[in-house]
Amino acid sequence: MSRESQPKTSGPLSGIRVLDLTSNISGPSATVILADMGAEVVKVERPKRGDDARGMGPYIQGESSYFLAINRNKQSVVIDISTEEGQDIIRRLARQFDVVVENFRRGVLHKYQLDGESLCKENPQLIYCSLSAYGEEGPDSVNPGYDAVLQARTGIMSITGSRQEEPSRAGVSILDAGSGMWSVIGILSALYHREQTGYGQLIGTSLYETGVYWMNYHLTSYQATQQDPVPQGTSHAAFAPYGSYQTKDDLLLLGISNNSLFGRLLQALDHAEWAEDPRFIHNSDRIVHRNELDNLLNECFSNESCSYWLERLNMAGVPCSRIQRVSQVMDDPHLQLLNMMPAVKHSSVGSIKIPRLPIRMKKTPPELRTGAPKLGEHTNEVLRRYGVTQLELEGFSRKGIIE
Repeated sequence: MSRESQPKTSGPLSGIRVLDLTSNISGPSATVILADMGAEVVKVERPKRGDDARGMGPYIQGESSYFLAINRNKQSVVIDISTEEGQDIIRRLARQFDVVVENFRRGVLHKYQLDGESLCKENPQLIYCSLSAYGEEGPDSVNPGYDAVLQARTGIMSITGSRQEEPSRAGVSILDAGSGMWSVIGILSALYHREQTGYGQLIGTSLYETGVYWMNYHLTSYQATQQDPVPQGTSHAAFAPYGSYQTKDDLLLLGISNNSLFGRLLQALDHAEWAEDPRFIHNSDRIVHRNELDNLLNECFSNESCSYWLERLNMAGVPCSRIQRVSQVMDDPHLQLLNMMPAVKHSSVGSIKIPRLPIRMKKTPPELRTGAPKLGEHTNEVLRRYGVTQLELEGFSRKGIIE
């Protein structure tokens, strides 16, 4: 199948074909990056209900908001890979594709001979990426795992939240999104390696490995202190003042990481004399006397509105922000200026705003071309494009192997 026969895109990965065997959040978070970058991404879904993410509410005109967010720019084909005919279709496609991405539990695709080693034997140029909960080796590799489970396992939950509350999960799926990003980094590196050698390779990552990596400075700090870190809420164990402060109306977040910034803060507050207070001269002093300093700051900030303090602090060059709600983020002028939420058309939803990739490229920018596909929207179109005959399509459809 010639490269000219695939859909035209203008992104940096235009011409790259990705067979997406992923579901839920982590795998689709990887393949949507490739899709936005211009790759042709063919998403394989199971019959009837498709990707589990299609069932994750809330819904917009019957469509999952989760699914809409991370499956744009993809084509959906429905193939029952539990059947021999379905497995054969996947093998036929994989022989013509550059990349396969999957996040099945360990052993499932081996059973169907759709694992990386099997498919790479048939296509030595293939890059096969496995994204899992715990990785490919070890006793836990067969266990299921979701983002919150791995936040607990890797210690992230133990340092999230405030000291007065039970451990908390991060409010976004950081391990799903993070492992998706690592997958893309691996895929791009493997594509570059293939340019040099002509050969693909097996690559992989996991939510567990991502979580351990995100904990990097906590794990190294433990070796110095032999003490478990504790939740800090909005503050930071290494800096003071750092965290949220109550103004007359909203909470204000401050980040002060050195003496220069502390001096700017005090000038903006009209309390330059605090710099001479023995409790606050150095960051190490301020950490010891964090509570006293926080009390002084809260008393000061509570006298004026958050907008008042934001103007003064920004003029002084002090890192700060209002702690915004989602509704405020949607209306943020900076978000609009950066066009972070462009509209994309969907066949049943109409127009919906979706966050673009946070990457700017002058010559080959990522783009939102199409909304998330309906289940099986492109089955016949894609399979015909990759050599499945009309007679075969009709037979597969009668048997329920494709939809």
